[in-house]
Amino acid sequence: MEPDALDIRRIDVGGDIEVWVNAAETAPAPAAGAPPAAGAEPAPAVRRWQVRPAAVGLATVLGALALLRLGLTPEGVLGAGLLAVLAVLAVIDLEVRLLPNRIVGPALAAVLAFQIAFMPEHVVEGVLAGLAAAAFLWVPSLVRPGAMGMGDVKLAGLIGVALGAPVVLALVAGSL
Repeated sequence: MEPDALDIRRIDVGGDIEVWVNAAETAPAPAAGAPPAAGAEPAPAVRRWQVRPAAVGLATVLGALALLRLGLTPEGVLGAGLLAVLAVLAVIDLEVRLLPNRIVGPALAAVLAFQIAFMPEHVVEGVLAGLAAAAFLWVPSLVRPGAMGMGDVKLAGLIGVALGAPVVLALVAGSL
């Protein structure tokens, strides 16, 4: 059976260490120089994750609701942008169990830049809360490797930078 391009598999390495890989990458490759099978089409490029139209729709709805609730204020714009990013990340995470750095990293940079430009009084609190939230989720990985994904750690940092001190409530609610 041909593995699906989004089929993620777990490989136990030993010593409580596991690696998650795309099953398409673990499929045996044809022998070097071997001619392709008759009628075989070239293998499509493997795509680990993609942003689905449903995720964009959900992001739009949540962003609009945030703007309706908070208004066209710096807090409202930041909340709308953050909720839109979180919606896209949630859909990708549910589908492939991955929080892409290509989304989390730029989102973190955008939140920091936005706060520096429009809410400079919250920058220090946000950075400290982001570091504390990321460290809080990183500790289980120190105790037991693989206990927490690094994407979750980076996501906690993003949420901490955006929320500041209330990230504590977000982490408690998310953990429950």
